Amino acid sequence: MEKFTTLTGIAAPLPMINVDTDKIIPAVWLKTIKRTGLGPALFEAIRYRADGSEDPDFVLNKEPYRQAEILVTGENFGCGSSREHAVWALCGFGIRCVIAPDFADIFYSNAFKNGMLPVKLPQVDVDKLMEDAQNGENARLSVDLERQVVVRPDGEEIAFELDSFRKKCLLNGLDDIALTLNHSAEIDEFEGRQKKATPWLYG
Repeated sequence: MEKFTTLTGIAAPLPMINVDTDKIIPAVWLKTIKRTGLGPALFEAIRYRADGSEDPDFVLNKEPYRQAEILVTGENFGCGSSREHAVWALCGFGIRCVIAPDFADIFYSNAFKNGMLPVKLPQVDVDKLMEDAQNGENARLSVDLERQVVVRPDGEEIAFELDSFRKKCLLNGLDDIALTLNHSAEIDEFEGRQKKATPWLYG
């Protein structure tokens, strides 16, 4: 998993509440188990017209937001089903940080497991960042995970809270598999003892 330290990039404004996972990535895409390649399907139902062409009014179809790495959005983002594909689609587009007043619990957890930082902030602060994000070419925010601050274009810093364990995992690029492999020596030692104690289990 890619480490997350400091991210400076274009922030796209999506002033919508209750954006569910089906809106983020339609169920038809759940047949794949690959984490890559889902970027074009992100927000498919609202990003494209019925004929498959782009809706020019949708924010991610506009410049400079085609290069957005940060999404500023409304409360209860990621509600609905527990599909991890929602995070995969956002990452596939290039979004590495989502800022909102709150998130659905499972989406929030899935984000950390895939190297994405979900930042919870009070509505008043989200409103400020939403306004910043609507400034087109000037819609650049910085997210400093080590210091736990979002830096606005004018230099104002907005602090955010984060669980220390999740912060450590993101800073070091540790997903669940990597965390397990950190204990490979202990696992090997345990398996060695088990083979001696119960050799009939190992053929």
